[in-house]
Amino acid sequence: MASLSSSLFSVLLVLLLSASLAASALTQEQFVQCLSVNSQNISIPLATAFFAPDNSSFTTVLESSAQNLRYLVPSAPKPEFIFLPVHESHVQAAVICSKKLGIHLRVRSGGHDYEGLSYVSQMESPFIIVDLAKLRSINVDMEDNTAWIQAGATIGEVYYRVAEKSEAHAFPAGLCTSLGVGGHITGGAYGPMMRKYGLGADNVVDARIVDVNGRILDRETMGEDLFWAIRGGGGASFGIILWWKIKLVSVPPTVTVFTVTKTLEQGATKLLYKWQQVADKLDENLFIRVIIQPASIAGSKSEKTVTTSYNALFLDGADRLLQVMQESFPELGLTPKDCTETSWIKAVLYIAGYPSGTSPEILLQGKSTFKNYFKAKSDFVKEPIPETALEGLWERLKQEDSPLMVFNPYGGMMSKISESEIPFPHRNGTLFKIQYLSLWKDGDMDKAKPHVDWIRNLYNYMAPYVSMLPRTAYVNYRDLDLGMNKGSNASLTEASAWGNKYFKDNFNRLVKVKTKVDPENFFRHEQSIPPLAQAE
Repeated sequence: MASLSSSLFSVLLVLLLSASLAASALTQEQFVQCLSVNSQNISIPLATAFFAPDNSSFTTVLESSAQNLRYLVPSAPKPEFIFLPVHESHVQAAVICSKKLGIHLRVRSGGHDYEGLSYVSQMESPFIIVDLAKLRSINVDMEDNTAWIQAGATIGEVYYRVAEKSEAHAFPAGLCTSLGVGGHITGGAYGPMMRKYGLGADNVVDARIVDVNGRILDRETMGEDLFWAIRGGGGASFGIILWWKIKLVSVPPTVTVFTVTKTLEQGATKLLYKWQQVADKLDENLFIRVIIQPASIAGSKSEKTVTTSYNALFLDGADRLLQVMQESFPELGLTPKDCTETSWIKAVLYIAGYPSGTSPEILLQGKSTFKNYFKAKSDFVKEPIPETALEGLWERLKQEDSPLMVFNPYGGMMSKISESEIPFPHRNGTLFKIQYLSLWKDGDMDKAKPHVDWIRNLYNYMAPYVSMLPRTAYVNYRDLDLGMNKGSNASLTEASAWGNKYFKDNFNRLVKVKTKVDPENFFRHEQSIPPLAQAE
């Protein structure tokens, strides 16, 4: 009897799968027909542009740029198909056809979004993915010190192409070189030159975007309100970014990098307390972040310590750096042998964690070097965290298998730009940002739960020591614990739960822009900006 039930279940499963594949094929067929009508005579390479679940390359394409393996497990929702446009008119047509056919659309440029929002929909199905991976042109113009960069390019590719044209120019954006620039800049794009030049989004001078009607707009035709919203207001709420026009910044021929690591036994607690007091006040050419993680004590199998690694970029030579450190942060004990003088492009590789001697050409591969099961959170800090609180933090870090925290310093240019200049509001008064991570190696949901519980408990522990009213967060470190929209009828009240944390007072202006440019909430995901109409 049991075997009969098992057989019936297997047959039912096959029938359901067959029906699902048939429906997916029909959806794709309708979509292709619609695209052919709306792609302005640009032919669509069907064999290499569409990947459905029954295609042998589907899984490879789905996983290609996805960073968080937590959203690639078999139980995670999968798209009806993935569409890889090779021309911007394909993107226009994809918007038109998704609207016409009533198919929910997700857009991916790099896949680093921490909650998988660009390749998973937890709020509605069916859905499709428009993956911009083949739209990755970079046109550097040294005459006016700008570059037009396509959304599917990685920030590492941008760095390489700029350095290829000039060793005296650069762009101030992310530390992780496999970030897709489309989404990266929509959230702000911080990096090791932010204290000198601000965020990537602060250095955008134009853009091309596909709006809800399938039109391509630039800064002039989209208007200043929409141009304001897309530079830091979070991705996939207002349209699909095709291109950014970025302003290049100056870098010296020689920069200096260093990493100095201190354990608890070497006075890490007092040193980190001191770093908190000076990190935002240092010379704006100097960026010193702190990477914090537990480690086994040498010679012991059970005892743990905590390491704090001071990882830095200085936009000048080692002699000047040693002077600055002696004046401002002598407690670190930086010595000439700790310092490495190098070019800016090689400093990019150093900060990104590539092994010494790695060729810059590796940046052209555009591949993520960091794929794991993880949960992340973020905080902004306005007052130094007391030593006693740090000691409690160390004990909690020792309890987790593979945690990581990163303290990123603010100050400098970040304090000089108004909170309302772009939607990214974390400016003057912010000492540093905290990134929390818990990583694990098993996709089993039951085994993931203790790690997720741990980071939530850690986040609760840190509440008294970070920003309050609201407790703020970084939009590019999406955190669905802060709240989720529920499909196309997302309410303003629901969205305010996370919107005020990411954007503070700028959230209300973002809602107004959304209401104007996408009143029916076509561009939506679990934490997209809702239009006002949804609250009525």
